[in-house]
Amino acid sequence: MTDEPETHPLERRRGPVVMRRGQVEAQTTDQRLLDSRNPSEWVHTDPWRVLRIQAEFVEGFGALAELGPAISVFGSARSEPGQPDYEQGIQLGGALARAGFGVITGGGPGAMEAANKGASETGGVSVGLGIELPFESGLNEWVDIGVNFRYFFARKTMFVKYAQGFISLPGGFGTFDEIFEAITLVQTQKVTSFPIVLLGTSYWGGLLDWVRDVVMAEGKVSSKDLDLFQVTDDVDAAVAIMVEARAERDRRWAGGGRSDVGPEVEPHRAE
Repeated sequence: MTDEPETHPLERRRGPVVMRRGQVEAQTTDQRLLDSRNPSEWVHTDPWRVLRIQAEFVEGFGALAELGPAISVFGSARSEPGQPDYEQGIQLGGALARAGFGVITGGGPGAMEAANKGASETGGVSVGLGIELPFESGLNEWVDIGVNFRYFFARKTMFVKYAQGFISLPGGFGTFDEIFEAITLVQTQKVTSFPIVLLGTSYWGGLLDWVRDVVMAEGKVSSKDLDLFQVTDDVDAAVAIMVEARAERDRRWAGGGRSDVGPEVEPHRAE
């Protein structure tokens, strides 16, 4: 007798996975592992990718765990030195550093480089979270702590986890993606006490008009959702919003409250 469970003649188990009929493989896992003649396709399979994804989170968490207060700054990779948004990025990075914040960017050129430059030249901590793309070449020279990612979603987690707020300079689709994800996280209370500021009223004005006049008018968002972010042309005003949010967190902490819990808001459904 045997204590082994009976299996269907056309069934094979691979750990917790059961394969039957046409899905049964001729080789066992050990055979594939030990057969040096086996092709290297295994490094591209989804289970192996899980380990790569895990490694990206581990590396990111390890690199940034002791970063301290920081603000994520977004903006176009296509901004050029001398252009207004590039120069404003330098100003912003410096102002955040003087206010005691580290600066986190995507680590690329353009507005990201500008914010990193401003922070680094002012003596602040300049962080770059790069992404593997076919048309970008590594981290800019002003990054003091850099982490490169294969996966956007792992990188996005770092932007949120280690930042106390977002400030966005003018940008394109990538910037839009980051802004709307941040707004959604605040709207659904996945993150709290998390200020979001867009720099450039003329640049963002058309988008805000559309959200208010079309999206809100059709009931797709509520009027409260428009209060989840602010728009200004003033770098100092943007930084002041971040400083006040930090002070509010500190007051709650001193009062025995959790530093990661925002002010009470009326729960509302994600639109």
